[in-house]
Amino acid sequence: MDMPEASLLVVDDEPNIRELLSASLRFVGFKVVSAASGADALAAVARERPDLVVLDVMLPDMTGFAVVKRLREESGPYARNGSGADDRLPVLFLTAKDGVEDKISGLTAGGDDYVTKPFSLEELIARIRAILRRSGGPTDDGRLVAGDLELDPVGHQVLRAGRPVSLSPTEFKLLAYLMANADRVVSKLQILDHVWAYDFGGDLSIVESYISYVRRKVDSGADGAAKLIHTVRGVGYVLRRPQGQG
Repeated sequence: MDMPEASLLVVDDEPNIRELLSASLRFVGFKVVSAASGADALAAVARERPDLVVLDVMLPDMTGFAVVKRLREESGPYARNGSGADDRLPVLFLTAKDGVEDKISGLTAGGDDYVTKPFSLEELIARIRAILRRSGGPTDDGRLVAGDLELDPVGHQVLRAGRPVSLSPTEFKLLAYLMANADRVVSKLQILDHVWAYDFGGDLSIVESYISYVRRKVDSGADGAAKLIHTVRGVGYVLRRPQGQG
């Protein structure tokens, strides 16, 4: 038997959806285990160490958000290698709610992406594969690459089309966060938390200002090159890699 593409955990309390998803994902080459509740999901993560969790938001015993909070607890037992939050398990939310507030809630809860019900199996599979590619981490030498943009965290250097880009320490940290989450929309709250280490009481306007600074240096100074940093109105920001990369 061929090696599976990746190991997935599907969590949904509706048997028809759970079985359809599991069968479809196995058909395209994934190893799949399933769970019907939040408690079962946490036990399955600890037991199976999956590469990604497909997680319904509305579960009978706790919300999907609560499950992810448990998964994201520092030094918790549910990280992929059992050592804590540094090796975070990717999560894709399934939700029947498609309002902006619900999407922001899912992203700020620690989800990597979300798909609203009803959904296309083809779209779901594509999003799963995109998350798995992103969660593979940086290049072997630690550099982050998006098209012609390169960031070297060791040498603290940024290049766009081979030309140096001068960034302040905070700008560098912001760009590194966007590149580490390439193709994933991150909210202002997430950026505030990861870049400034503020809790949710911080001033979101600082995020807008620094996004503007970084965009001006990275995108505006790149003659004829594709714009990489985009605003997703009402949700947050995303650094999109050029089509064909990844």
